[in-house]
Amino acid sequence: MTTPRLVIAASPHLRAQDSTPRIMWSVVVSLAPVVAAAAWYFGISALLVIAASVAGCVAGERAFGRPGTLRDGSAAITGLLLGLCLPAGLPLWMAALGGVVGIALGKVVFGGLGQNVFNPALIGRAFLQAAFPVPITTWPAVGGSFWMLRGDTFALPFMRAQAPDVVTAATPLGLWKFSGQETGVVDLLLGNTGGSLGETAALAILLGGAWLAWRGYLNWRVPVAVLATVALAAAILHTVNARFPTPLFMLLSGGLLLGAVYMATDMVTSPVTNSGRWIFGVGIGLLVVVIRVWGGLPEGVMYAILLMNAFVPFINQATQPRVFGTRKRVVGGAG
Repeated sequence: MTTPRLVIAASPHLRAQDSTPRIMWSVVVSLAPVVAAAAWYFGISALLVIAASVAGCVAGERAFGRPGTLRDGSAAITGLLLGLCLPAGLPLWMAALGGVVGIALGKVVFGGLGQNVFNPALIGRAFLQAAFPVPITTWPAVGGSFWMLRGDTFALPFMRAQAPDVVTAATPLGLWKFSGQETGVVDLLLGNTGGSLGETAALAILLGGAWLAWRGYLNWRVPVAVLATVALAAAILHTVNARFPTPLFMLLSGGLLLGAVYMATDMVTSPVTNSGRWIFGVGIGLLVVVIRVWGGLPEGVMYAILLMNAFVPFINQATQPRVFGTRKRVVGGAG
């Protein structure tokens, strides 16, 4: 009879079935309906812009990242999210450049996956907003042939292509901000509006987020805190003065749903404690309302998330739970 071997090894001793690549590629799959909706409304241009942003992120990861990091899927997610933040008519070289900058400055410069402070897709979007403000705020109208280009898609870098004239349209937030008009709820739900590619599929975003939460890949507290805060603040403002938008309009317009479900919930750039997640989400929601209502730009989701990303280390430190068997230190006392 043989004696069982005693194996001594460092923790952890249990291995979960989920891995970083499994989680990342699951998020990619959940975004497929959102991409399909963007292609339905904006045609081939939507797919080209998303493909260019993904290619830029992959190229940035390959050039600046560590060997083998392409397999984890994080660059693909960054490219998809960046592409969904862009208009359908953006030149492809700009979308690709935004992807490279997002990976290089938003991820690699901090040490790679798991160490970045800010959401890389939003870093790329913020760079494009600062560098190319006109193209990135030119919104093609929905409809038309699938194969019709929506703008200067194939323009050479720093050159203007001879693309056919396209019909542009104001976004729902732009219509409200500058004309006082609210877009109908049905159009907002179905995405039959102008705007970035990720503003076209509220139902698809909610279904994808629910699936990720059910799989345990998304902490529901962050999007619930963001959306509840926006709804409550909008309800109060609309009650005080009817000129302010209704809660449903605030929730369904712009990139709020995409940001709340897919960007604010980023495991790396959001708090690690449940109480911290509530604080983080409430902060984003308040900033979104303040920027949309009183800021110079119609949209504020990108800036709200990036600003709250900067506070995540402090939120984590302030909300750390008490270690079992210890007492919280009392100021001015012992222990």
